[in-house]
Amino acid sequence: MMKNGEKWLDVDGKPIEAHGGCRLNYGGKIYWYGEDRTGDNYVSCYEKTAKGWKFLNNVLTVNSPKQPTRVKSDLSLITEVASGEKVHAIIERPKVLYCEKTGKFVMWMHYENGVDRKCARCAVATCDTPYGDFVYHGSFNPYGNDSRDCTLFKDGEKVYFFSSSRSNLDMHVYLLADDYLNVNKFIGALFSNELREAPAIIKKNGKYLIVTSYCTGWKPNQSTFSVSDSIDGVFSVNQNLGDENTYFSQSAFLYENEQGDIVYFGDRWGGNDFNKTGVFDYAKSGYCAYKIEFDGKTATLIRSEDAFNE
Repeated sequence: MMKNGEKWLDVDGKPIEAHGGCRLNYGGKIYWYGEDRTGDNYVSCYEKTAKGWKFLNNVLTVNSPKQPTRVKSDLSLITEVASGEKVHAIIERPKVLYCEKTGKFVMWMHYENGVDRKCARCAVATCDTPYGDFVYHGSFNPYGNDSRDCTLFKDGEKVYFFSSSRSNLDMHVYLLADDYLNVNKFIGALFSNELREAPAIIKKNGKYLIVTSYCTGWKPNQSTFSVSDSIDGVFSVNQNLGDENTYFSQSAFLYENEQGDIVYFGDRWGGNDFNKTGVFDYAKSGYCAYKIEFDGKTATLIRSEDAFNE
């Protein structure tokens, strides 16, 4: 049984590097994508097996192939600074969906150049298989807006992109184009001036539940939830989810298990000792999986030592 907050291991006994990511069900299999900041890696992919999580590939790296699309974008994954040093870009919160129209697996993510946090762009990559080498299509600012923590959400035939914008003051929502390679329409802004990030959304019994965190860097804080009858409708006032530090976690994604339960999956940045020492160590960052009880109006995060449904 996986323990919440610990550094989890794959079936080969190696640390799982898949932070801030997503879960994809495809072809009867379950894939887990997330940030891998070791070496030249950006995004990893794991498959759930009877024995545990199996590492498949580092699907996006510094050396990934690059290809422009119709969208004007910056294809660089390395920044050369004045000293001549080459700095790796920062890729955060990768989310992957399968596009039936094109037969491509499409990844959206948050891009920064590795030198500062001023780019605030989304970025896109695609692949013919869920665990192959993704082709990087570059980073850009949707409609000129900054874009930081983000997620994708498929609702029937429509796909939406949520991203923290306006220096995290608002949560922007966009409808994606049919090929998932660009935004097609700005739906609106949520939670104006409330400084929300780490969006995770799910639909249950006709209700849309979105979980976000406050902006305190790596330090955990009070998460909130909001509910709506539609993506382009009115979301309820944010209410607290869990305790003042969300059981020492930050939301990555939500999913529904085979029993119909909603599972909150998050990162415990810096591991179990981070809040004691105050020293952040990415290499020690673990994972958390808690059950959410949701009745369509209120949501309750159920604390546990064991990871729920993992």
